[in-house]
Amino acid sequence: MADRQEAWRLPVTYGAVGGTQAVDLMTYPPKGYRPFERRARIGHGDARWEWARTELLSWGIKRRSGFEVERTDAPGDVSEIGYTGVGYDESGTPVQAASLVAGDEIEYAPDGTALVKPGDTAVLVARVGPFRVHEPVRVVYRIDEPQRSGFAYGTLPGHPLSGEESFIIDRTEDGSVWLTIRSLSRPAGFGWKLIGPLLRVAHRRYLARYMVALTGPTE
Repeated sequence: MADRQEAWRLPVTYGAVGGTQAVDLMTYPPKGYRPFERRARIGHGDARWEWARTELLSWGIKRRSGFEVERTDAPGDVSEIGYTGVGYDESGTPVQAASLVAGDEIEYAPDGTALVKPGDTAVLVARVGPFRVHEPVRVVYRIDEPQRSGFAYGTLPGHPLSGEESFIIDRTEDGSVWLTIRSLSRPAGFGWKLIGPLLRVAHRRYLARYMVALTGPTE
């Protein structure tokens, strides 16, 4: 990929931006893409909800799963412009196109870490055996509702895969906190396609880590 300091300039490598919000993703994924969904209970109560939300929105689910997260800042005049992804109604039908808007005020975690916002760019670094695999991504939407929160990122040039992955937590009426992971993906090119089975094995390994990453102590 290009110089990672210029990663904010790069477009995502797939067309179905926001596709992980579609209710029929598992039945009708974009042509050529493999859909995935997994949901698990990660705890209960207000403390779990607040802690999990902050950890999730500060890339904690990735760091706690073994990734290094290298955030790439855009120039000031660019970062003042926010990005709004494709909007969907309750049936999963697109009702709003992606657009550039005035940027929202940045929200920070108690330790001073900036929480993710649409348009953020990062390079995720995974260790696969003796190798370090760099995965450049762009945050394409963020969800902030009273009982539901999370975000999704899309792949950038240089990522082994092409597609999108979302991490959403929600709180049910009994106070239980749940994590849902959804994705649509395919190998980014012929070379990566040749090792597609290995990529799926690596994905399953990290998935197992994601599902327990937000279940630890909240202090």
